[in-house]
Amino acid sequence: MARAIAGDQAAYGELVTRYTALAHRTAYLLGAGADAGDVVQEAFVKAYRKLGTFRQDADFKPWLLKIVANETKNLHRGRRRRNLMELKIGAMTETVDHDDPGTLVDDFRAKLLTAVQSLPEHDRQVVTCRYLLDLSEAETAQTLNVAKGTVKSRLSRALAKLRPMLEEVAHDR
Repeated sequence: MARAIAGDQAAYGELVTRYTALAHRTAYLLGAGADAGDVVQEAFVKAYRKLGTFRQDADFKPWLLKIVANETKNLHRGRRRRNLMELKIGAMTETVDHDDPGTLVDDFRAKLLTAVQSLPEHDRQVVTCRYLLDLSEAETAQTLNVAKGTVKSRLSRALAKLRPMLEEVAHDR
C-alpha cells in the first residue's frame, strides 16, 4: 500500500489483482448486476485518484469496498428499488424435483436471494455485506460509511423482515 501511495503503479496493479474479484462480487450483490464490471473499473480509478487521502493505518479492503458501494449507488440513483438487484440466479422451473437435495438447496438459495433482493436498499446492503460477502461489522460499517451501531440496528431490522419471508419458503416445501 505504501508503494502504491508513493506512486508505484505496479504496486497498485497488485492491489487491483488482489481485490478485483471481491470488488466485482460486492458491486454485483449490491445491485450493479450486469454493470458490475464497469462499477469496479470506475471504483479502482477513483481509488487510485484518492490514494493521497488514504490513511496508512487503515485497511485497504473496506476503503475500496466503500468506493465500490458508492459507485453502485451512483449507478442506480433515480431508478426504482426493484430494479437495483439484477441477480442472475437461473431460471426456476415449476417442475422442481423435491426428492433431490441439490434441487432443494438451489431452490432455497434462489428464494433467499429473491427475498434479500426485495428488501429496501439500506437493509439489502447490510445483509449483503455481512452475510453474502462475509464482512465483519466494522468492515461493513466502513464499506457503507455508517456507524457500527447502525450496522447492528439495520441488520436486526433486516433480519426481522427476512424471517417471515423465509418461513414462508420453508412451509412451501
